[in-house]
Amino acid sequence: MSDLEQNGGEEMEEYDTVTLTLEDDTELECMILAIYPVGDKDYIALVPMTESGEIDEDAEVLIYRYIFHGEDEEPELENIEDDDEYEAAVDAFDELLDEEEFEGE
Repeated sequence: MSDLEQNGGEEMEEYDTVTLTLEDDTELECMILAIYPVGDKDYIALVPMTESGEIDEDAEVLIYRYIFHGEDEEPELENIEDDDEYEAAVDAFDELLDEEEFEGE
C-alpha cells in the first residue's frame, strides 16, 4: 500500500495510500494523513490524489472510522453516520494538525 514517487530523478518522500471504491464503482486513490484514536475507536484521515499522484489541493479531507482486524486481514473503513461522532473525529484530527504545526516551529 506504499508508493514511492520519482520526480525528475529526485526521490520524493514515501507515503501510504488507500484506494476507495465509491458508490458508482469508480476508484479514488487517497493519501493517508493520519490514523488516530478518539475514545475507544480509531479513525483515519484521507486526502484524495490526482491521477498524476499528487494531493488534490481542491479536495476536502475525508474522515472514516478505521477498524483494524489484525495483521492477516485488511483494515476496514466505515462511514460515520452519527453527527456527534463525526464532529469528535474531526476535532481530534484538527488537534493533531495543531500539534504537528506547533512541533514544527
